Amino acid sequence: MAKRLFVSVDIDGLGDAVAAVQDSFDGVSGLRVTDPEQAHVTLKFLGDTDPDRVADIVAALETAVEDSGVDPFRAEFGGLGVFPSLSYISVVWVGVRDGQGDTELTALHKAIEDRTVAMGFDPEDHEFTPHATIARMDHAGGKETVQTVVENDDPDVGRLQVDEIRLKESELEPDGPTYRTVGSVSL
Repeated sequence: MAKRLFVSVDIDGLGDAVAAVQDSFDGVSGLRVTDPEQAHVTLKFLGDTDPDRVADIVAALETAVEDSGVDPFRAEFGGLGVFPSLSYISVVWVGVRDGQGDTELTALHKAIEDRTVAMGFDPEDHEFTPHATIARMDHAGGKETVQTVVENDDPDVGRLQVDEIRLKESELEPDGPTYRTVGSVSL
């Protein structure tokens, strides 16, 4: 059976800070927060994948890390944003501060994108923006509140040493996805 896979940098140890930012949206109609302990930056979504391909994917990720030239680095998480736009919000996210890990994450994304597309995975159809999803909008009931918080708050979530990327499996459960690491590659 196919596994739903993605490549990420996990935001280990910042769950309490992510939860504190999510508290700004407490009670907002139509907004569903994500599990703060599972916060991560998705570098590449692979989708439903044959489990027999996991070893080849990990090997491709090792090559991608080499190609990227990225060594372990510190990333600073903070600020808020939305996708696709403030007028139509589907995702609320915490970003990566300019010059504080965004360049390295973008380089990793590009190298991973190149290697996985060469393996037959679909190319991304949007520009890469390093972020960690903290909530999803199911309906626009509380859109104005979300817009106000995103436009006026600039939370500092914290700093993190990034020294590996992970291949994760996403299992969709009734109360939200759970993630399990199926492979990792050191920077």
